[in-house]
Amino acid sequence: MNPKFKSTLYEIIFESDTPRGKAFDVLLILSILVSSLLIILESINSIQNRIGSLLFSIEWLFVILFTLEYFLRIYIVKQRRQYIFSFFGLVDLFSIFPAYVSFLLPSARFLMVIRVFRLLRLFRIFKMMRYVEESGTLIRALRASRPKIIVFLFTIMFIVIITGSTMYVIEGPQYGFNNIPESMYWAIVTVTTVGYGDISPQTPAGKLISSLLMVVAYGIIAVPTGIITSELASASKKTVQLATCPHCFSEDHASDAIFCNKCGGRL
Repeated sequence: MNPKFKSTLYEIIFESDTPRGKAFDVLLILSILVSSLLIILESINSIQNRIGSLLFSIEWLFVILFTLEYFLRIYIVKQRRQYIFSFFGLVDLFSIFPAYVSFLLPSARFLMVIRVFRLLRLFRIFKMMRYVEESGTLIRALRASRPKIIVFLFTIMFIVIITGSTMYVIEGPQYGFNNIPESMYWAIVTVTTVGYGDISPQTPAGKLISSLLMVVAYGIIAVPTGIITSELASASKKTVQLATCPHCFSEDHASDAIFCNKCGGRL
């Protein structure tokens, strides 16, 4: 392929600052929306019975187009491995992969709806700076909260194991607590305040323990919210720009950055 033509294709497919690049991205977004809608409609029996074959044909047309686009992206990038294992590269792959798996498992084609993740390119295309900045703040807060969240999850795990085992001993199989894993399932449903009601304690001791667990659950629910809120309040905000690194496709750069903060390549 002519290097100049290849460079032009790269500009159209990977850049959104030019009219042709933005037009391509908008067309891609519309194609993703339409194809995802078709997948959703096909899952409705009444529509499937009437125009299922038509929807199937159109879906495969989109699959072929997205497949060609994916391999074209791989062909024109300089760092192919970086693109293939980047976030958008994996999303592009998994958006077409279920279609080919459906030859072995027909229902797998409905997983193609995962291609809605490709709509994240909207943030880059339409310059939604404020939303990108806020997402960066949220990610930094979640990362800072990770040690505390891990400790919290371990605490929940201990409570679930101990409570589930205790309820198995107290209630037993005659009241639906057939084994410790099922009793732990009941504890998880209770501590999350979901309360399906498929298993419930019948003995006075079991009701007492479940009542205590319900009261504790309200306090437990507030813990991760407080942790993340605290980190959000203290997370430092930094300015980002939407220029795409041509090497690793990272978009989170300081406003005065010259080199990529992920791979070191020149922006």
